[in-house]
Amino acid sequence: MAFTQQLSALITSQKLRLKTRGLFPCRDAAQTVGRRPIVFILIWVGQLVSITGSGLTGFTLGIWTYQRTGSATQYALIFTFTILPAVIISPFAGSLVDRWDHRRVLIVSHLGIGASTLLLALLLLAGRLEVWHIYLASAFQSALNTFQWLALSAAVTLVVPQRHLGRASGMTQLGESIARVVSPALAGVLLLSVRLWGVLLINCLTSLIAVLTLLVTRIPKLAAVPTKSQDGRDSLLRDVGYGWSYVTERRGLFGLLIFFALTNFLSGMVVVLSTPFILSFASAAALGMILSIAGAGMVVGSLVMSGWGGPKRRVNAVLGFEMLAGASIVLAGIGRSAALVAVATFVFSFSVATTLACSQAIWQSKIEPGVQGRVFAVRRMIAWSILPFAYVIAGPLADKVFTPLLVVGGPLAGTVGRVIGVGPGRGIGLLFVVMGTFVVLISAVGFLFPRLRLVEQELPDIVVPLR
Repeated sequence: MAFTQQLSALITSQKLRLKTRGLFPCRDAAQTVGRRPIVFILIWVGQLVSITGSGLTGFTLGIWTYQRTGSATQYALIFTFTILPAVIISPFAGSLVDRWDHRRVLIVSHLGIGASTLLLALLLLAGRLEVWHIYLASAFQSALNTFQWLALSAAVTLVVPQRHLGRASGMTQLGESIARVVSPALAGVLLLSVRLWGVLLINCLTSLIAVLTLLVTRIPKLAAVPTKSQDGRDSLLRDVGYGWSYVTERRGLFGLLIFFALTNFLSGMVVVLSTPFILSFASAAALGMILSIAGAGMVVGSLVMSGWGGPKRRVNAVLGFEMLAGASIVLAGIGRSAALVAVATFVFSFSVATTLACSQAIWQSKIEPGVQGRVFAVRRMIAWSILPFAYVIAGPLADKVFTPLLVVGGPLAGTVGRVIGVGPGRGIGLLFVVMGTFVVLISAVGFLFPRLRLVEQELPDIVVPLR
């Protein structure tokens, strides 16, 4: 009996030691019962495969559309049909995701994407594929991706301990970064070997793989937190505004939301003008190299976050790395060589990956899982809805305002032009300097705003009530 008691005590002490090292599932209420890394890893692998397949399809369908029509406008419409449905349905999708089982939402979303892709493949084989089919499929898949992203964000909170949310966000960002780097290169090879219909069928297969990984995993369930109308009924329409009111009542999170809205707007103008800016002084081959280096920056930043998890106060990393991103935009605007711009784009992408992962971990650790769908829907809607405005004004702002300032003999040619140069592309470079400076200033102001700076201290970490 004494030996049995000693053995039991030894096993218990070893379990406690493993818990402190993060190798044994933590069982206390703050960390949530029974979370296992294998569940998240399986979901992550399935998402990585699925995102890569979707990237292959998006890239090849874009090429097919442009080759078929020769119209840049019709090509750009694919992006419009991809963004608008997500913006429109996000509030409703967030409410529904909170009410529904997250795993089922993920499975149905993958099946719907696979089915719509299979339909495009059948239309192509029958010789009846038209551009408007691609528009409809893009809109349909965008809606499903909205449900998928919201369900995945909420599900991660249920299967990953809070102390590892930064690493989980880094791994999620890593999957998206890998897909961005791999998909275009792999699509070019596949187009030559299996052609477009083969790429579409591969995407169907990747969707099925994602479904299989979900079928063998278990995501804990919990009851949603409903919003009641005055007569006590659960109201879907009231849910639409609930996410917004939830955030605005928490000034730190509201400050974080406004911070990203402003910096996304400024960075969006830079991103959309990057290609004409680089081509003003470099070749198309150099443009491809710089874009690849930017993708590598996202991968490296995501890898760092996957291993590091971010600092104890993640908001400092959000503000600090966003400030570094702004400085890299300024560096790119000043630069007149492909090498300097490549360094700037790497730093920018690295900073963005780190910032996004830390921000996601903050939201996941501070928002109750029962309302995360509604709250994250507000985040997505605001982040995506502001980008079209940046895209719309970026071109006229560059052509009508900044470019005339730095032509030969222009108003700023003798002052600013001596630093960043005059001629083609220099006006866009000046716009980059201005936008990057604003990003740095907004980040500095973020440090001075107490509610934002102290958001992690003032808001308690969530406790997940599993069932």
